[in-house]
Amino acid sequence: MRRKGVFKMKMNYGKILLSVALLSAALSACGNAKKAETSAVSSEKSTEAASEKAQETEKAGETEKAGEKEATDLSSVKEETVYVSADYVKALLDSGKDVKVLEAAWGPVDADEDYNKAHIPGAFHVNTDDIEEEKTWNFRSPEEIEKLLKKYGITKDTIVVTYGNTPENTADDRLATVLLWAGVEDVKNLSGGIDAWVKEGFETEKKVNEPVATKEDFGVKIPAHPEYVLSIDEVKEKMKDDAKFKLVSIRSKDEFLGKTSGYSYIDRAGEPLGAVWGHDTDDGSYNNADGTVVDLAKLEEYLGESGLSLEKNDIAFYCGTGWRASVPFLIAHENGFKNAYLYDGGWFQWQMDPENKVQLGEPGSSDYKEVQVKDLSTDKAKK
Repeated sequence: MRRKGVFKMKMNYGKILLSVALLSAALSACGNAKKAETSAVSSEKSTEAASEKAQETEKAGETEKAGEKEATDLSSVKEETVYVSADYVKALLDSGKDVKVLEAAWGPVDADEDYNKAHIPGAFHVNTDDIEEEKTWNFRSPEEIEKLLKKYGITKDTIVVTYGNTPENTADDRLATVLLWAGVEDVKNLSGGIDAWVKEGFETEKKVNEPVATKEDFGVKIPAHPEYVLSIDEVKEKMKDDAKFKLVSIRSKDEFLGKTSGYSYIDRAGEPLGAVWGHDTDDGSYNNADGTVVDLAKLEEYLGESGLSLEKNDIAFYCGTGWRASVPFLIAHENGFKNAYLYDGGWFQWQMDPENKVQLGEPGSSDYKEVQVKDLSTDKAKK
C-alpha cells in the first residue's frame, strides 16, 4: 500500500510538474506573442516614421529645387530683356539686390486711385508729367530726367521695375523707354501689370512710399542712348529713304483713317504721309489672353500685314504722344533690333506744322487722300 501510495504521490507530483511546465510554456508563448506584436507595432511605427521622414525630406528637396529653379530663372533672364513675369519680379525683390519698383500713372500720387488701393510693397508712384514736357509731350530735358531719377534713388546701375495698373495702360512702358534712353542698364517691366502680381497671390500694400534721393552721380551722361528716340526732323530725314524706312502707327483704325484724332486736345486727324498701320494697344492687340505683352512673333505678324519686317526695314513706331508706341519699341529692343525706334512726337507734334504732309483714309482705297496739315478740319477731337 505504501509503495502504491508513494507511486500515486509521484504520479500526482508528476502531473503537477507537467501542469506547471505546460502553464509556463503557455505563458512563455503568450509573452513571445506579445513581444512579437509589440515588435510588429514598433516596426510599423518605425516604418511610418521613416516614411514621414522621407516625405519631409522629399518636400524639403522640392522646396530646395523650387528655390534653385527660381534662382536659375532669375539668372537666365538677360539684362536686355524688358518684359518679365510676376514670379520673376518677386524673385528679384527677394534677392537682396538694389531694385526700385515704379508704378507709373498720369497725375500726382493722391489722385492715383489704383496705387492707393493696392500696389507692390515698396513701390513708388511716378507721375508721367515728370517725364514729359508740356508743349509736345516729348521727353523732358536730360537735366530734368537726371534730377528726377536721382530723386528716386536711381543711377545707371540700379535695377528698375516699372508696372501699370492695367494691361492696357502704357504709362509704365513709356517710363521704361525713358529709363533705357537715359542710360539705366537693367530695366524691367512687369508684363500684365498689377493684375499679374495679384493673380499670383503676392502681397500688396496701401501706404504711400516716399523715395530717398541718391547723392551718387548717375554714372553716365543722359541720354546714354539718344539713338533709341527719333525727333520729328530725324524722321523726315529718314523718310527720304522710303524703301528702307517706315513709320508704323500704333493707333486705332479710326485714328489711322483720319476719322478721329483720338485725343480731346488734338483737333486734327490723319497720319504722316507714308505711314502704315501696326495695330493698337488700347484694344488689346498687344496683350495675350492673360494680359501679358505679346511676343516678337505677334509684332512681326502685324508688320507683315504691310509687307514689313524688322529683319529688313528700319522702323519708327509712333502713336499720338509716344505711350502706345513704346510697347512695340520695347518688344523689338529686348530682341536686339537696333533698327527699331520711337518717334517721340507722334501725331501730336506732326499736326502742329501746317506744311507737313498728311494721308487720310486707307492707302490704295478710293477715298484715300494726300493733303497738308493746313487742309485738315479742326473738328476731329475725341468727344
